[in-house]
Amino acid sequence: MDRLAILVGGGPAPGINGVIGSVTEEAVKRGLEVIGIYDGFRWISRSSFEPSVHTVKLDMDTVSGIHFHGGSILRTSRDSLIKTGVTPDEDKVGNVRKAMEGLGIRYLVTIGGDDTAFSASIVARSMEGKLYVAHVPKTIDNDLPLPGNMPTFGFQTARHLATQLLQNIMEDARITSRWYFVVAMGRSAGHLALGMGKAANATLTIIPEEFGEKKIMVKDVCDIIEGSMIKRKAMGRDDGVAVVAEGVALKFGEVEELEAILGKPIPRDPHGNPRLAEVPLGDLLKSEMERRFSERGEKITIVTKDIGYELRCAAPIPFDMEYTRDLGHGAVRYLLGDYPKEIKEKGAMISIVDGRLNPIPFDQIIDPRTGRTAIRTVDINSDSYLVARSYMIRLERSDFEDPDMLERLAKAAKLSVEEFRKRFEGVVR
Repeated sequence: MDRLAILVGGGPAPGINGVIGSVTEEAVKRGLEVIGIYDGFRWISRSSFEPSVHTVKLDMDTVSGIHFHGGSILRTSRDSLIKTGVTPDEDKVGNVRKAMEGLGIRYLVTIGGDDTAFSASIVARSMEGKLYVAHVPKTIDNDLPLPGNMPTFGFQTARHLATQLLQNIMEDARITSRWYFVVAMGRSAGHLALGMGKAANATLTIIPEEFGEKKIMVKDVCDIIEGSMIKRKAMGRDDGVAVVAEGVALKFGEVEELEAILGKPIPRDPHGNPRLAEVPLGDLLKSEMERRFSERGEKITIVTKDIGYELRCAAPIPFDMEYTRDLGHGAVRYLLGDYPKEIKEKGAMISIVDGRLNPIPFDQIIDPRTGRTAIRTVDINSDSYLVARSYMIRLERSDFEDPDMLERLAKAAKLSVEEFRKRFEGVVR
């Protein structure tokens, strides 16, 4: 009997168990034995790998009903097969190859984000046709390049819960006349921040994509927020909620420059990525804004809140329950399907386009500039983003062209019209 293995890498996301269950059910129906591997690549990439400890047999009874629940019955880890940059760690890759052969694995389904996808592609190449690999894209960041603008599974549930939390925060801000700075998870893209901010109609949302390729300073972000706070005040409100994507921190020059601002190093994950959860972005912004208001002789209450970890193990909403069943089923269909050998040997990322299975070979999702899995960012020229911006309260060019509005803004900022223009007109550029 051929064997299929499943492993989960990267951060948790709602719907992981749905994929595990769907893959297991379809594989068993097709006559395969299914093995679950605990903790992603952590154990199978080490010489200390013990099948009796680090694997579990999966069957219909094991996975019955797990799609209702968050988390992962196989747990997860961020261990990768990368040594540096895009260079594979040959010792780890060799251990994975040995583990796959020892277990008699013919097919492998990996569940994870861009880093796990890259490690999966390395496994596919190293096994030279002895093992077929399918990767199911998972991340609440929604930053994998799926066709048809399909989301990565877990994103819709995360946005749903984040929007509910944000609604509560907005009401608290309203009745207490205070501001909240909410930092949303999203290392490389602002999808989650924009999605929750747009759905809840937050006062403003700031994402890294709006700055393009240029590097910025903490001052630049604070100028945008301060302008919004002043405009809100000119409109008769002293409260508001600013949502900021954590990836904005990576725009503060080089990471080394940000470490200099913080006065301490930023921890890295096993892939070498800065752990932005360790960067007190909200506190940086709050400190600067309090200083600015104090200089104007004003006292302001600002509360910072990070939203991210609360979302990752949430029970999936029906969208992700259904979507993950399609993806898991599709992964098995691809692995056992009648595709050309050269495509099967490369391995593929599973996607669904117009309701149909659409495997994407790994070599087609690699960014030629980085050699790593490509990242999908927010298209700030899209209608969806333009709608989001139209509902935000931010300084606009029209504010500086309307004498009455300009005077109201300057009064709220306790500046002369010319001082206000000189201080904030650069924001709208």
